[in-house]
Amino acid sequence: MEPLAVLMQRIGYTFEDEVLLQTALTHRSAKSQNNERMEFLGDSILSYLISIQLYQRFPEASEGELSRLRASLVKGETLGKVASEIQLGEFLLMGSGELKSGGYRRSSTLADAFEAIIGAVYLDGGIEAASDYINRFFTERLDKCDPNKARKDPKTRLQELMQARSQPLPEYEVVETHGKAHNQTFKVSCKVVGLDQTIFGSGTSRRKAEQTAASAALELLENE
Repeated sequence: MEPLAVLMQRIGYTFEDEVLLQTALTHRSAKSQNNERMEFLGDSILSYLISIQLYQRFPEASEGELSRLRASLVKGETLGKVASEIQLGEFLLMGSGELKSGGYRRSSTLADAFEAIIGAVYLDGGIEAASDYINRFFTERLDKCDPNKARKDPKTRLQELMQARSQPLPEYEVVETHGKAHNQTFKVSCKVVGLDQTIFGSGTSRRKAEQTAASAALELLENE
């Protein structure tokens, strides 16, 4: 089976114009006609369709809660994981330098290509096709969304999770600081029972760095 046919089978959509899919898979390192414009389009369509889903699912949620839920769904890290699930990196067309550096495994590159495919599906089949395509990969993630979690910051949620498990609270420690007093960057470690590695987070304040580390720890614990 041809590579494009394999990919179309994996994503559950058959293109009438396969050139659109080829363009969506073309990294800027390969040629000037690449997937950057489709990525721009796909990003907008994804945000639009996810916004509609969240608005309909959670009629009591505030604008801020909906925004935070949407951000968690459309962020590059989430899209990179979705792309990895279908092994999208196998199909990317890249320049030799990018290939040698492992670009086909890079989460940001995979996320960009996934968004480009959304744009390509829209151009090929319209908004309904794009909606069906997005639902295929996001329905389960939408089912797990909880506006109550969006109301609480990651550090609070991590603390509550550890308390619910009757385990010690996370331990945070500043391990590095960079920059002058008015423009510092903090790196914080977070040790959590149940994780065999130390989690790190960075931010322009100790609090922001701790929140970043807590968010990363939460994701690992909740995906166990």
